[in-house]
Amino acid sequence: MSCKYGSFQVILLFMWLVFTCSPHQLYIANFHIFKGSPEQIMNLKAEDKLTDYPKDCSEIPKGSPSGLYIIFPQGLSTGYLVVYCDMYSDGGGWTVIQRSHHRAENIWDQTWQSYKTGFGNLEGEFWLGNEYIHQITNQKPYKVCFVISDANSFLKFASYDLFSVDSESQGYALRLGKYSGNAGDALIMHSTAGIHDNMKFTTKDRDQDFSSGNCASVHGGGWWYNNCCYVRLNSHNNILWSTFCSDCKSSEVLIKPFNAQ
Repeated sequence: MSCKYGSFQVILLFMWLVFTCSPHQLYIANFHIFKGSPEQIMNLKAEDKLTDYPKDCSEIPKGSPSGLYIIFPQGLSTGYLVVYCDMYSDGGGWTVIQRSHHRAENIWDQTWQSYKTGFGNLEGEFWLGNEYIHQITNQKPYKVCFVISDANSFLKFASYDLFSVDSESQGYALRLGKYSGNAGDALIMHSTAGIHDNMKFTTKDRDQDFSSGNCASVHGGGWWYNNCCYVRLNSHNNILWSTFCSDCKSSEVLIKPFNAQ
């Protein structure tokens, strides 16, 4: 499995890097955040909030543009979910669960509840929400692609052929499969103190890491910390993928079903 960015995708990413601090209003609330009119989503008819929606972005028709879509993951008790779908990269159909840029506004110093339900701007920087990531990846086997940009805007990727997040009762623990890519396997292939695979999620108000302190408080954002990290993407001006860059410019995390093309 790979996650390739062609020249057009690189241009799109650079456009996002330029416009991520746009004048569009940034809404932060317990529903998903997007540019435009939240009322258009919140006022959908009840019958439009049911299972006729795709379960993730892989079910969006091929050739559709990248952008905001409504999905309805199996088991999601809170109804529909608004997500950003990448329909161009490596065959399309990717559900984007995170974006970060080191020069954007600091949104990452959030509580457990905020990381559970998600925050940010789906067309800028955001975290989709641990509960929603769990519900999506609980449907079937998923793969993940981490796309990292260094200080010189050079892109590399790290893919894992399996990716899931456990339930809240299990601490939203991270589960990863086999690595491929050119950014280096910074999430697994380290000393025991640095492995992120199988770690529970830590926030400033819920310490589940192996450090004597709270890694989220130290680094300014929630993550699957160990003691503390070789990867740190949810952190303002402090993005890290240790096998590629220690002062990374940006990150994007994309998932889709393992067997999806």
